[in-house]
Amino acid sequence: MYNVRKIVDDLYWVGGSDHRLELFENIHPIPDGVSYNAYVLLDEKTVLFDTVDWSICRQFLENLEHVLNGRDLDYVIINHMEPDHAASMEEVLLRYPNAKVISTEKSIMMMYQFGFNVEGRTETVAEGDSRCFGKHTIAFVDAQMVHWPEAMVSYDTSNGVLFSADAFGSFKALDGKLFADEVNFDRDWIDEARRYLTNIVGKYGPEVMHLIKKAGTLDIKVICPLHGPVWRKPEDIQYILGKYIKWATYEPEEKGVLIVYASMYGNTESAAQVLATKLVEKGMTNVRVYDVSKTHVSYLVSEAFKYSHIVFASVTYNLQIYPVMKEFLEHLAMLNLQNRICGIIENGSWAPQSGSLIREFLDDEMKQMSIINSELSIISSLQEKDQRDMDLFVDSLLDTMNEE
Repeated sequence: MYNVRKIVDDLYWVGGSDHRLELFENIHPIPDGVSYNAYVLLDEKTVLFDTVDWSICRQFLENLEHVLNGRDLDYVIINHMEPDHAASMEEVLLRYPNAKVISTEKSIMMMYQFGFNVEGRTETVAEGDSRCFGKHTIAFVDAQMVHWPEAMVSYDTSNGVLFSADAFGSFKALDGKLFADEVNFDRDWIDEARRYLTNIVGKYGPEVMHLIKKAGTLDIKVICPLHGPVWRKPEDIQYILGKYIKWATYEPEEKGVLIVYASMYGNTESAAQVLATKLVEKGMTNVRVYDVSKTHVSYLVSEAFKYSHIVFASVTYNLQIYPVMKEFLEHLAMLNLQNRICGIIENGSWAPQSGSLIREFLDDEMKQMSIINSELSIISSLQEKDQRDMDLFVDSLLDTMNEE
C-alpha cells in the first residue's frame, strides 16, 4: 500500500521510515528509527530526487508508482550517492528504462564503483548548471564534503524548494509527521538532529558553513532533506539554520557542564556525582553526568557539541587513560570539536596519571580546548582531605563561566 504526502503544488514525498534497523551506518544506535526521504516532481517531465535505502525499497517503489499514476519517469536527480539513499537507484532504472540520471561527475563515477549499470543514461551537472523540466527549473549547487566529495544540493528556482541532501536532516522515523511544524521539534527532535549532524558531518564544519553561505543567497521557502522532517515555515527554517551555524562553527549551544566519567568500581563515579552536586548547590543547574562505559559514544559526542564545559573524570588503567574514555576523546578529535573549557579528574590506586595523559591529548590532538588550572587527583577514592581540592575545582569551573 502506498504512503505518500504532498509537499507543495506538484511535489510529493515518496520516502519511508525504518524502525527495524538498530545501527545507522552500523555504528550509531537509532532506537527511534530513521526516515529515508525521496521526492517526485510532476512537471512536463517527471523527476525523482534521490532514492532510499534498500531496507524500505518496496515501500518506496509502491509510493513512486502511485504518484506517477501511469506516467513514465523521465529523470532521477542524485544529490548524494551514499547507499542509504542511492541503494534503490538501480531498481528504479530497471522499472523505468527511459529515465536519465542527473548527478555530479564524482557521483557518476561512484555509481560504477557500486556496480550500477548506468551506461548511456547519465547527464553530468556542476555548480551553476540548471535544468528546466517545464514550469520548474532546478539549479545545482556544489556541496562537496557535506559530507561526501560527490554531494550536491538542488534548488527549485520556481518555488524556493531546496533539496538539501544530508544537510538539515535528523535521526528518528517520521511516523506520519512529515513536516517540522507537525512535531515539537525543540522538545522531541533536537537531540537526535544534533546527534545526527555532529556524528555524521561534524568533522566538516567549514564545508557546512560554506554551504550555508551559499544557501543565504537563495530565497528558500522549503527545505527537503534526505532524513528527518521537511522544513516549510520561515521561523522553523531560521531555527534549524541557527542550530547548524552553532554546530558547524563549534560554538556551544548552552552554558553548562557535561561530566563524563570512567569508573571501574564506582569511586570515580562517586567523585563525578559529588562534583555535580557542588555545581548545582552553587547555582549551575545545567549539568549532565554520563558513564562513558554505558553510554554510546554518539550520544556523548552530541552532548559535547551542546555544552560549553566538559569534565573528563577517568580512572587510570594499565598506566593509560581508561580505554572507553580514550575512545571518546578520539571521537571528539576526529569530529573536530573545539572551543570548549575542560576540567580533568584523575583516579588511580598506585600510579594515577590519566589526568596528565588527558591533558596531553587535549593539547596535542584537539584545537582551542582550554583546561582549567585546578586538577583533581584521587588516590583510590574521594576522601575528606580532598574536599578543598574539589571546592577549588568547582570554583575554577564557575569562574570561567562568569568570565564568558
